[in-house]
Amino acid sequence: MSIMSYNGGAIVAMKGKNCVAIASDRRFGVQALTLTHDFQKVFEINDKIYIGLGGLATDVQTLSETFRYRVNMYNLKEEREIQPKTFAHLVSSTLYEKRFGPYYCEPVIAGLEKDGSPFICSTDLIGCTTFPNDFVVTGTAEQQLYGMCESLWEPNLEPEDLFEIISQALLNAVDRDAVSGWGAIVHVITEDKVITRTLRGRMD
Repeated sequence: MSIMSYNGGAIVAMKGKNCVAIASDRRFGVQALTLTHDFQKVFEINDKIYIGLGGLATDVQTLSETFRYRVNMYNLKEEREIQPKTFAHLVSSTLYEKRFGPYYCEPVIAGLEKDGSPFICSTDLIGCTTFPNDFVVTGTAEQQLYGMCESLWEPNLEPEDLFEIISQALLNAVDRDAVSGWGAIVHVITEDKVITRTLRGRMD
């Protein structure tokens, strides 16, 4: 078994019309053994940026604290809030620093730019970034998520429609993966608010 699938998990981010959504499952386990179903994988950077961390659970916790520290230092030094694209480069350089002994974690970033346009990005273990126009996925349910997202996603989705699409994509994908699932949490970021909803899923 790959170290990346040791704890399981699934994360997806999608673009909408002047909004963006990011969602993750809530399972924490050791291979096939489920230990809890309230493990946090998506973290708030500010009210316009969220990051999802998929991979080894210990590295998820380490990186979430590292990014929180570095963003706070940026805000203090620059005297302004960090923007999504800048944060993506910060994540990339943080991972690339450890390229010879990498963190076993693949981040997914979702946010809104200053002009309200949606931004999504994902990186690999050593910080190589991709900036797609539709959706990004990571985790052990990656293949299932690709299939569901390609079937359901449409351009210019309104916030409620985007929530419905990302929820259905995630719940149906993790139903086909033995080491992810046990409920989900969805964040929909709009220009004036963040809508967070917890979903109940199969728990077997």
